[in-house]
Amino acid sequence: MNPETLYDVNGVTLCAQTFGDPADPAVLLIHGASASMLWWEEELCRRIARTGRFVIRYDQRDTGRSSTFPVGEPGYGLRDLAADAIGLLDALGVDRAHVVGRSMSGGVALVVAVDHPERVRSLTLVSTTTGELPMGDLDFPEEPDASDPAAVVEYVVEAVRAYAGASPHFDEDAVRALATEDVGRARDIAATLVNHYAMDFSGPAGGGFADIRVPTLVVHGELDPAFPLAHGEALRDAVPGARLVVLPGSGHDVAPPVWDLFIDALAEVTAS
Repeated sequence: MNPETLYDVNGVTLCAQTFGDPADPAVLLIHGASASMLWWEEELCRRIARTGRFVIRYDQRDTGRSSTFPVGEPGYGLRDLAADAIGLLDALGVDRAHVVGRSMSGGVALVVAVDHPERVRSLTLVSTTTGELPMGDLDFPEEPDASDPAAVVEYVVEAVRAYAGASPHFDEDAVRALATEDVGRARDIAATLVNHYAMDFSGPAGGGFADIRVPTLVVHGELDPAFPLAHGEALRDAVPGARLVVLPGSGHDVAPPVWDLFIDALAEVTAS
């Protein structure tokens, strides 16, 4: 594991961290709305790297130590986040990567794969959607006072609990520890809570899911309350040749009890 490093990309600063040998095939992990790179857990990244992969996790705009924007006025969209991903690969000297997009960042990964196909070796879409089916009904907590770190931590814990739904894998102690670390290192937690939901969600300039031309893995929780399993099935059907792996007992997360299954599936799709 290398230390967190700040990179100047597309006029913003992105904080990234890498695991493994840079000579190995690169796996770029892109997390979802309001989630810093910490939610790709360190041990998960280490274990992916042990399969012979160079793992990259990073804070997108308005998360963690990366650049922040005025609360409620991000002024950017999915295409900008996709350009950031490409710019980070440039900064790291990576020509082509296996791209993994999770939840909201399934859309970021889609833009990368369709508009920058020469940079993508494979695509993995985790806990995400085509956007054509209705979301589930989540029992979501009220937004906290962003000036109160303890309240924000409690909000994050309850939000992750809501996303876990009926999953038995929810670990409150582990989630609270991550939330505490995340809130403590955020440049502007108020922007983190709001801005990804306020940005422009325009998709690829060059097409959609049917235009993906790289090996594609869809990973979806059996019990996902946000995007029920039908979303994963629709996504598999929308991408030519895609394979669906269902995480048993899982909600809208990739919890330690299913890491072996996730890592094995990821190792297979990134082997080419």
